[in-house]
Amino acid sequence: MSSLSTSDVDIWNAIKKEEVRQVDGLELIASENYTSAAVMEAVGTVLTNKYAEGYPGRRYYGGCEFADEIENLARDRVCQLFGAEHANVQPHAGSQANMSVYLTVLKPGDTYLAMDLSHGGHLTHGMHLNFSGQLYNPIHYGVRESDHRIDFDQVASLAREHKPKMIVAGASAYPREIDHGKFAEIAREVGATLMVDMAHYAGLVAAGIHHNPVEVADYVTSTSHKTLRGPRSGFVLCRKEFATALNRTVFPGMQGGPLVHVIAGKAVCFKEALQPSFKDYARQIVTNAKTLAETLVAGGIRLASGGTDNHLMLADVTAIDLTGKIAETALDQAGITVNMNMIPFDKRRPLDPSGIRIGTAALTTRGMKEDDMKLVGAWILEVLKAADDASVIARVRAEIQEFARQFPVPGIG
Repeated sequence: MSSLSTSDVDIWNAIKKEEVRQVDGLELIASENYTSAAVMEAVGTVLTNKYAEGYPGRRYYGGCEFADEIENLARDRVCQLFGAEHANVQPHAGSQANMSVYLTVLKPGDTYLAMDLSHGGHLTHGMHLNFSGQLYNPIHYGVRESDHRIDFDQVASLAREHKPKMIVAGASAYPREIDHGKFAEIAREVGATLMVDMAHYAGLVAAGIHHNPVEVADYVTSTSHKTLRGPRSGFVLCRKEFATALNRTVFPGMQGGPLVHVIAGKAVCFKEALQPSFKDYARQIVTNAKTLAETLVAGGIRLASGGTDNHLMLADVTAIDLTGKIAETALDQAGITVNMNMIPFDKRRPLDPSGIRIGTAALTTRGMKEDDMKLVGAWILEVLKAADDASVIARVRAEIQEFARQFPVPGIG
């Protein structure tokens, strides 16, 4: 019997209900995935007891010899995975990874160029309530209205006009492969540092499916979950010449003791991503996304940019007279989890936008393939076209529960 089940039954019961939700439903949030049992095991170890401020060989606490061993393994593995010269694996999350680069490169009030949140960027790319919008002067580029692809003419024009100290590439809701080389050319032209936030598609980069930004960027930030399938955390890759400044920014500049248990989980994740089987997994993510996108389009859903090159798609549900909020709620009631999301040039509000964001990384982890994506797409369409019909939603939920239980969730016995 679990000690938690007897010491804190309320928390235990909530966790068990979450396990059922994950097993019985279809997780299609693009930023979520399932870790392996090995990653979960590493994160849930005695390492959570250890304080290890500083870096391997230079800690401010005693008893860190094994913490050093673990952090060195994580750094070496992620450098091997992405061909990087230096890695800092201590940031607690992707937002902190981004913050560490901002604090290393920029001074308060400095100008930088990044993707507009409403066009697919991220909160840490200059949203006005976020530190990145409060401490600095963000200038935003976006996508073309004609095809929803990044408008590189606009990027170049804004860079020449504003002379930003840094250019940020990367997105959280952009369904196409990003041309890092074009960003690098523009950055070099105006003398800007190039930072690439590859949090969403890092697994596709690791597998060689998408271009590796480490080859052209000064700094590359990422989460270790999403398509990398590791614990919820972050890391930064950079050139050796920036290593000392970056490390000093992360500690002591930005955060104190690292989460050694999570760094262990990251090390396990990086080792898993170095295996040949991970390439097959990442290829299947993209194949599944393309299949699901084609199914939705055939059913009358309009997708931003017309489709996808990666793990996600943005569906404009106003094409079938819904809003993103209504669509998210109806799908959730049927056991399909997505998130409402703005689409480029959205005329609706962020809390009730025109679209939903859909991703295939988690379902691919469970072993689903193309034919399964066609079934999932058909269920999505059925629910969205009967969003106010409780009987349809209840029937689909029962069908999904039976279907989903055929595909185990890693780490849930």
